Amino acid sequence: VALGLYFPRKEYLENVYIDEPAGMPLLYIHALKDSQEEVAHFHLCQNLIISRARSHENNWFQIREEAGLLYLSKSLDREDFNMLSVGNWMPLSKVMLYVFLSSHPFQEKECDSATRTTVFLSLINATAPSCSSLTARQLCFTEMDLSFHIKENKPPGTFHQLQLPSVHHLCHNLSISYKLLAAEGVPFRYNESTTSVEVTQHLDREERERYELIAKCTVREGFRAMQVEVPFLVNVLDEDDSPPFLPNGTDTADAVVEFNRKEGTVLSTLTVYDADTTPIYPLESSRKKYTGTIITDDPWIGETFRVEHIFDEIHFSPNGSQVRGTRHEY
Repeated sequence: VALGLYFPRKEYLENVYIDEPAGMPLLYIHALKDSQEEVAHFHLCQNLIISRARSHENNWFQIREEAGLLYLSKSLDREDFNMLSVGNWMPLSKVMLYVFLSSHPFQEKECDSATRTTVFLSLINATAPSCSSLTARQLCFTEMDLSFHIKENKPPGTFHQLQLPSVHHLCHNLSISYKLLAAEGVPFRYNESTTSVEVTQHLDREERERYELIAKCTVREGFRAMQVEVPFLVNVLDEDDSPPFLPNGTDTADAVVEFNRKEGTVLSTLTVYDADTTPIYPLESSRKKYTGTIITDDPWIGETFRVEHIFDEIHFSPNGSQVRGTRHEY
């Protein structure tokens, strides 16, 4: 089943300062495809959620429908801040926006798409700090962890941009460059001209479930250079695409029953491995996926014997990397 476009992050975080100019770029949101021919369209619902109880019409933020660039459409002044914060004594107010995703252009007020991500904006009751007062860490990376979820068996695509649009927009006297440090042969590429990171091929969760890379940033000002490194993590999401397998190839077990066996005596066992899924909770959900059956026409056998099913999580090690799976025992 094609589930369509999806976001490689569940949420995004960004800071917004008072009196930043209209048109100021804030952050890039990316989407990955389920099939090659899809085109991503982004849409912002016109409500800011200020707290669980309150929402307010969004007059300040817009997104470019085809580029996924969130930007300030109107400068946020102190009066706006006071209105959006619980009280003007607060140094910071958090608001929430939903960004929706579709493979076709959005119609007006279409805000019920199932595919959405959340943007948390910290509105700060101060003007933006000068570039010279920011640390290399602040110039290079936001407070977000660089952690992404990419589905297996899906087309390649861009899923993150390392350069911060707001810093690039404001700090012209600084040179900021990036590198993605990774082992040879890892299916990710950093594009220096766009500062974007792409997945270059289909991923296979049964081969590798997690990639741990490092994003390295160098800030140069005149003859001075500062470097920062942060973890860059990619988790591969599973698709149920691999059949269970039997360690010795046989899917039946014979049982020899002697007289005077006590109730609860184990007569025979059968083990099944599944590299494709891990135990899910509630446990009944995992149990329903597989059933063990006694094949018989004799009702007495059906009443006297039963198959018990227990399972646990195990690790396989294809290509030297650990992949979670399940061992089922009947």
